[in-house]
Amino acid sequence: MKTPVQFDKSTPIKGAAETIFSLSSAPGRSGVSVFRVSGPACEAVIRALTLQKCPKPRYAALRTLWDGSNPIDEALTLWFPAPASFTGENCVEFQTHGSAAVVQGLSRALLALGLKQADPGEFTRRAVQNGKMDLTEAEGLADLIDAQSEGQRVQALRQMGGGLRELYEGWRENILDALAQIEGEIDFPDEGDIPDGLSHRAYEPLTKLILDMQKARQDMGRGAAVRSGLDIAIIGAPNAGKSTLINALTRRDIAITSPEAGTTRDIVEAQMIMAGLPITLSDTAGLRDTDNVIEAEGVRRAKKRSSEAEITIYVVRLGFTEFDPSIMASLSDNDIIYINTSGLDDDLQSALDISLQYPAQTIHSNLVDDDGEVVIYQRLERIISDNFSIGQEAGLTRERHGDCVLRAEGALERARSQLGISPELAGDDLRSALRAISELAGESDIEAVFDRIFSRFCVGK
Repeated sequence: MKTPVQFDKSTPIKGAAETIFSLSSAPGRSGVSVFRVSGPACEAVIRALTLQKCPKPRYAALRTLWDGSNPIDEALTLWFPAPASFTGENCVEFQTHGSAAVVQGLSRALLALGLKQADPGEFTRRAVQNGKMDLTEAEGLADLIDAQSEGQRVQALRQMGGGLRELYEGWRENILDALAQIEGEIDFPDEGDIPDGLSHRAYEPLTKLILDMQKARQDMGRGAAVRSGLDIAIIGAPNAGKSTLINALTRRDIAITSPEAGTTRDIVEAQMIMAGLPITLSDTAGLRDTDNVIEAEGVRRAKKRSSEAEITIYVVRLGFTEFDPSIMASLSDNDIIYINTSGLDDDLQSALDISLQYPAQTIHSNLVDDDGEVVIYQRLERIISDNFSIGQEAGLTRERHGDCVLRAEGALERARSQLGISPELAGDDLRSALRAISELAGESDIEAVFDRIFSRFCVGK
């Protein structure tokens, strides 16, 4: 290989300190590694590494990368001039062979040119700051990278594609319409062509907006569950069949089963996909009064896990364990009272008569049979699909979203109450609502929020 004329490293590259780079593909041995570079020095970086001019934009060109007189690798080089790039800045990607030596060699060369190693999420942060996406779309991108199930993938794609932006932009337009009516009455009180009580006409639109926001917050649990997954706690007295149930649902020997009461003393977890969502099943210690300090701690943890879970399965073994009224009363209509018949059907009707007095859903089967878990699996899938699967419209998925919408909703309620008293105060409240929407979009000055969100991205994105 003929060595070309070397790049003069003694001359600093303009804009190098504001230009970032990172390995965007997974680290480790692979067929291909992808380096991403973004910032004002990208064009000079291409010339410095390839010793050639930039290739045609968005066309791959095979170039040898050089570190002085030493070749690093042959790489596909893709040039993305601003603003038609992911970050909105000048960008370049180098697709090299995926060996550790190549990755180290190219990283060393980029650092020698004065470039900065990107922080986690810094490419996406620049995309948001340059208007290539809003903050909710960036969050959708992060969720897509972390997606483990079909439901998470679909929801993340919808949010990344601007689904949540369409929702809040509709709210913003309606708020601006209401504000225009109020400002019209304030600014032109004596104009004949301005209808009397113009601000009062904002009452019904504001009421609808408030109801829409309330519904969005009420549905947030669904989006959050899709994003984070669901916790299902299995509780019950010792030897009710909790461990047998988790083993049957997962079709693995997750928990130790034994005729001896108190075998499970700590929480045993198992992960699985159910109804398209990631699920964490928790087998817990048997609930009973005990003087054993370790077992008592297990009981405390079992109750805590049940209180935090989206779904609780209360297992009662017919003929061996009794119903606990306090537990039954704590269950909701998304929870399950599972009667493990174990082949003893004589007392089943009386047990059903008791359980059906409570809001939780009651089902029964025989776990001794090979397919005894099928009935409970099917019921769980139905509960998850009805209450936690993704809806037809994009919705709120994070606590941050809910907080912004709650503040906007409160400002709208205050504005509505001031319409007939002080239109000026109502206008101020509507502007507060607009600021909350802007914060949801990431348009306001919320550097602390940016830091928290983008620090959780992977490096190179």
